[in-house]
Amino acid sequence: MKKFRFIIYAAIVGLILSCNNKKDTGMTDTARKNLDCFHAINKIFETGDLSKIGDYIAADGVDHAGMKGDVKGLDSIKAEFAQFSKMMSNLKSEVVKELTDDDYVIAWMKESGKMNMDGMGMKAGQDFSMDAIEVAKFRDGKNTDHWEFISTGDMMKMMPQQHMDNANSKESIHRRMSKSELIMK
Repeated sequence: MKKFRFIIYAAIVGLILSCNNKKDTGMTDTARKNLDCFHAINKIFETGDLSKIGDYIAADGVDHAGMKGDVKGLDSIKAEFAQFSKMMSNLKSEVVKELTDDDYVIAWMKESGKMNMDGMGMKAGQDFSMDAIEVAKFRDGKNTDHWEFISTGDMMKMMPQQHMDNANSKESIHRRMSKSELIMK
């Protein structure tokens, strides 16, 4: 009889525990807030609406992926976003995969758009698309640091084509070889 009661009690406890409606996503509230903040910043970048940028980026934030190096401070980051909005249109950011914790969001992104003016090695009217890894650091619910790593192939597409200079011409190479032969004699 004791054995039977134990089985009944175990079944009731198991039933109570299994009926718990709490959904465990494995993500802390802080990590969820960081991810939501990351998504909001991407939406700002896509739309060009900078009115709420200070809600998501810290006053002392640093964008380590600026066009000319580190961009420091919210006002400078806002100005850079405004410049991007003038340079590019139809911006889209598709998340392929993202990882987050209480300090960082790391996302593999597919980014695309159209150039409105010449810049970054591309001509006005040119469509672009690229794969990038974005890393964003957070403190107190705001983005403090941002890095972006673009795939080498996509980066090479943005670079102007280099013309073969005279130093690498067949005649120039032959002249250098002839001079080194003379030196060796």
